[in-house]
Amino acid sequence: MRERTDAKVIREEILPYLAPRIKSLLKNREDRFFRGLEEIRLRREKPLCLKIGDKDYGINRRGEVTMNLNDSYVVNEEDIYRTIASISDNSLYVFEEDIKRGFITIPGGHRVGLAGQVIYKVNEIYNLKNFSGICFRIAREIKGCAENILPDIVENGRILNTLIISPPRCGKTTVLRDLARMISDGINLPEAKNVVIIDERSEIAGCYQGVPQLDVGIRSDVLDSCPKAAGILMAVRSLSPQVVITDEIGRQEDAAAVYECVNAGVAVIATVHARDIEELSKRPILRELLASKSFKVGVVLSRRRGPGTLEMFYRWD
Repeated sequence: MRERTDAKVIREEILPYLAPRIKSLLKNREDRFFRGLEEIRLRREKPLCLKIGDKDYGINRRGEVTMNLNDSYVVNEEDIYRTIASISDNSLYVFEEDIKRGFITIPGGHRVGLAGQVIYKVNEIYNLKNFSGICFRIAREIKGCAENILPDIVENGRILNTLIISPPRCGKTTVLRDLARMISDGINLPEAKNVVIIDERSEIAGCYQGVPQLDVGIRSDVLDSCPKAAGILMAVRSLSPQVVITDEIGRQEDAAAVYECVNAGVAVIATVHARDIEELSKRPILRELLASKSFKVGVVLSRRRGPGTLEMFYRWD
């Protein structure tokens, strides 16, 4: 697996897709500028916006970084459509299914979110057109970020059913990816495990054309763009996993699939949006799931000292 530094990733995997004017504003930045860059947002007739940590920055027409977004370069229609043409290789129809979900995944595992006019037919999203916004979300691997979590979710060599809890943008998916890698490769474990990742939003493994772009371990299989509930059942029935990993459960069908997985003797590691156990317990479906003792360990994360800050462990006995 190649080394992925922030500057190298952004220069090689993100900048080539941007419209020429925006690319020119970014390409001469020093490497340190790209450290911590999480999103590049293009909104038609609005300032170019770069999210670094919890702050938004822009770049003015003189090429200077500014926190005054009113002075930032204003994205125009040509910027939007030249960027769209670049990420779709001038063949939007090839990406119709991705566009229905509101994003396209590009090489490197980066997600490009799309905003525009939604075409809705027969109770489902049929298409998206007249694009007005594009959000590049930079995919990052932080290998070793789950080292302090893994020992607490293992008991006698077995992976315990674990729920990773946090609000958005607190590193849940990054931690989940690293757990998959460590468990699949047998790092700090008595033996490696077969892992199946249900990656409904293509964020954990960052698959491009079905191939993971991020390191999720040598014994991991990925069901990319697959609804969680269907994917969990498919994995148990056909891929013989010892551990199933998935992101952001919360629907009734997710809970039912988790029950079946646990009853089949397969460990589950999943994430959920909530600030803490108390908030989690207020959601009826998740409250039922906790009451059933399906999960044994809760891991609460925050951004207090940066994404992935470990706040507490919780054991359901």
